[in-house]
Amino acid sequence: MKKICLEMPIVTRCMVSECVYNASSSCHARAITIGDSLQPGCDTFMAGSRHAKSVNQTAGIGACKTAGCKFNNDLECMAESIQVGMVKNKVNCMTFDLC
Repeated sequence: MKKICLEMPIVTRCMVSECVYNASSSCHARAITIGDSLQPGCDTFMAGSRHAKSVNQTAGIGACKTAGCKFNNDLECMAESIQVGMVKNKVNCMTFDLC
């Protein structure tokens, strides 16, 4: 398998315990995608009781589709890091900030 190494913001904390990528409040997906044009939801969220086996990797933010966020630059997240949590029963980027 070919691999790439690049810098991207990391998910420092995930407070959505029912996500399969969450282990001990840490996201272990390779990268997550945030939002749509209006809402900063975690598009990578997947509900389940079986959690990721690989806890050696920390998730980065691969893309952000929420154009109204001050950290969004050309559909890429430029925040230092983000946190993910629940807002009104939806899984959201808690670092989202309107520009």
